[in-house]
Amino acid sequence: MAMTGGMAAPLPMSNHTRERVTVAKLTLENFYSTLLTQHEEREMRQKKLEKVMDEEGLPNEEKIMRRSQHARKETEFLRLKRTRLGLDDFESLKVIGRGAFGEVRLVQKKDTGHIYAMKILRKADMLEKEQVAHIRAERDILVEADGAWVVKMFYSFQDKRNLYLIMEFLPGGDMMTLLMKKDTLSEEATQFYIAETVLAIDSIHQLGFIHRDIKPDNLLLDSRGHVKLSDFGLCTGLKKAHRTEFYRNLTHNPPSDFSFQNMNSKRKAETWKKNRRQLAYSTVGTPDYIAPEVFMQTGYNKLCDWWSLGVIMYEMLIGYPPFCSETPQETYRKVMNWRETLIFPPEVPISEKAKDLILRYCTDAENRIGAVSVEEIKNHPFFESVDWEHIRFGDVLEVIFLLEDPTVTQLWPPERKTCCYFY
Repeated sequence: MAMTGGMAAPLPMSNHTRERVTVAKLTLENFYSTLLTQHEEREMRQKKLEKVMDEEGLPNEEKIMRRSQHARKETEFLRLKRTRLGLDDFESLKVIGRGAFGEVRLVQKKDTGHIYAMKILRKADMLEKEQVAHIRAERDILVEADGAWVVKMFYSFQDKRNLYLIMEFLPGGDMMTLLMKKDTLSEEATQFYIAETVLAIDSIHQLGFIHRDIKPDNLLLDSRGHVKLSDFGLCTGLKKAHRTEFYRNLTHNPPSDFSFQNMNSKRKAETWKKNRRQLAYSTVGTPDYIAPEVFMQTGYNKLCDWWSLGVIMYEMLIGYPPFCSETPQETYRKVMNWRETLIFPPEVPISEKAKDLILRYCTDAENRIGAVSVEEIKNHPFFESVDWEHIRFGDVLEVIFLLEDPTVTQLWPPERKTCCYFY
């Protein structure tokens, strides 16, 4: 060993040692960088909460309660992040949905037997289509939002190929399937579902989020038939299918043998239902529910969600959305020219109260109902019989129990099966 000034010279490091030192250095840097990022995100969420409370002018007692609720959710979020889970911890039972970026499976956690919905998102597709920010927004809102109105997320993890979100399983199905099974809904049923969706949308607006993709596919029904919002991947940024140029550049489909315009209401409803599920699974999707100001990209706010709700209400009562056409380009054109294209077929009569509310939803943003506050919507005559404070405790109107095979239903408690019916 060489001596330098009475001290032993350090031995040269091997390549293996250098590599391990580099890995350790990067691991520590990433660890503390992640801690700092998480702290900044918590600070940002806290500031957002304080800003929302100040804007609402809440009294101090209400602010203290909101802060306490927020702290509990932050604690739960940290607990979930510390829980190390992987695909091997769950048994896959059934594929219950597919989308542009992956699929949703019904799974059972092996150690507890609990049933969940596992949303599987392909990383490569998300990166290619610039969806990372959207997925981060979805994770944040699933953690922050009120569990009564939003599908709850329990865990999340990833591997080299996929991101996995473990969420509560809602056996009532979705509104899209309900509308496909029914010709139309009664005004009583429509009042119930639209009222619950008003409260669900308002719950995320209060957190400072805009959903921007309100459509029947994203309105899920729990075991008692009550509405919960899902799919928050569009809460930030602009998805390709929400851009004006996307519909300009689509290859135009050849016209059908008969014109959609010349069909009667019954034929339109049949054609719409025939193609509806295919539209839900396609990467193009359908622009039927998107507010015109979102397409224009000149600025929009939370009022765009109320436009979408008006379109859904029209579909519930008439049997198809007001702007549906043979091609996405034609639908887009109708949405942008809603003053001429939003008409009510005389052969499907609805009440003046219902018609007025739809027209108050589907109008210019500055004149749209809800621009002042959600109370403006609640006070509309269409909702005059709604008990807003106790609506989630009311009787279930209609529920579809979609997963009827024994593999699935035997896992659901018998007392819950009995209230899941469709008539």
